[in-house]
Amino acid sequence: MSKIIVAIDGYSSCGKSTLAKAMAKQLHYAYLDSGAMYRAVTLYFMNNGVDYQVPEAVESALANISIHFERINGENCTFLNGENVERAIRDMRVSDLVSPVSTISAVRRAMVRQQQSMGRRRGIVADGRDIGTVVFPDAELKIFLTADIDVRTSRRHLELAAKGIDANWDEIHHNLQERDRIDSTRDDSPLRRAEDAVIIDNTLLSEQQQLAKAMGLANERISG
Repeated sequence: MSKIIVAIDGYSSCGKSTLAKAMAKQLHYAYLDSGAMYRAVTLYFMNNGVDYQVPEAVESALANISIHFERINGENCTFLNGENVERAIRDMRVSDLVSPVSTISAVRRAMVRQQQSMGRRRGIVADGRDIGTVVFPDAELKIFLTADIDVRTSRRHLELAAKGIDANWDEIHHNLQERDRIDSTRDDSPLRRAEDAVIIDNTLLSEQQQLAKAMGLANERISG
């Protein structure tokens, strides 16, 4: 049975990574968390005093950044230059800065190169904001997730609480609105639905219902 690429795009906290991880597990595919990669770059900039508004500083820093993923105790973990930064990249300080950092063309080019390299053998599920439009425009299945912003805020609040991260609901709501605005209006690879993407609005769907819809689509593509 031939392997495909599943590209999942959508707004912040729509459950893209939740769906992508679940699909990767059921399909026995690799999972590529593109959002975590941009968060890792942002964390590196913050920890090393890199001014993301200075192109030369950004280019120099990118040459020193290596990102990969490992599964630890059943969880997908992000490694930045050999260090597990999965918890650190979820901090609200990183969330507040990741959108402007991810608009930088040099950053996007560097991450897209790494992502496309990971997907050469196919058999991969990737989520982000430009996966179906820029990273894998030839993906056999493209899904665009959307949900009501209040629902997204509550989901994000619960996600952070489960990780022991204290965050204010209103602060999260504002952060999501701002990220949606920046992601959708940036000049380089803005968030948009690919013409051949299937829209799934999961506002009223459980994780199981969402997964069932997506797996139905995947199995159709795999079987031809």
